[in-house]
Amino acid sequence: MDESTTALSLAIGARVKQERQARGWTLDHLAEAAGVSRRMIINVEQGAANPSVGTLLRISDALGVGLPALVESPRPKPINVTRSGEGATLWSSERGGRGILVAGTESPDVVELWDWTLGPGDHHASEAHASGTKELLQVLQGSLTVDVDGQVSILEVGDSMTFPGDIAHSYANLGTGPTRFSLAVFEPGVGSGHAQEAGS
Repeated sequence: MDESTTALSLAIGARVKQERQARGWTLDHLAEAAGVSRRMIINVEQGAANPSVGTLLRISDALGVGLPALVESPRPKPINVTRSGEGATLWSSERGGRGILVAGTESPDVVELWDWTLGPGDHHASEAHASGTKELLQVLQGSLTVDVDGQVSILEVGDSMTFPGDIAHSYANLGTGPTRFSLAVFEPGVGSGHAQEAGS
């Protein structure tokens, strides 16, 4: 892991541990609630793991705080500004792809704003999010292939789409140049127990 990835992993780990301890939960309790292994929770809390976005979503849902709360330092002001280059890179690829969480709201109704870049040949598969999740995206550069539960759409610059995020979906760049898109994810009722229902 590079220096910025290590710093982010340590910050996420500290926040997960803080949220878990504030609830009086054991490692086992959080692992069971999130549907991940106890070892994964330990690794995340120690900043020793670079967990997938899916794993972070399961942990944040179990804690009822939403993904943005795990990657942003708490700020007392109602206005949060994320300067260019300061977003949390939660996914990267060897082809130059990056998934950067640039902004988000607090629970219970969480909205995440992402800046995605996919290098030529990049593919990012996302497991189904919590029940009721919606995704909206717009292509800013290149061509994007989106597969939502087997229904494939090819989007060009300026094209946008909305779809349910609570079913399996993926993004791919089948072109020869980079693809960039903005993605908003709406996840209602984080922490209200619907995440456990969706996973069962």
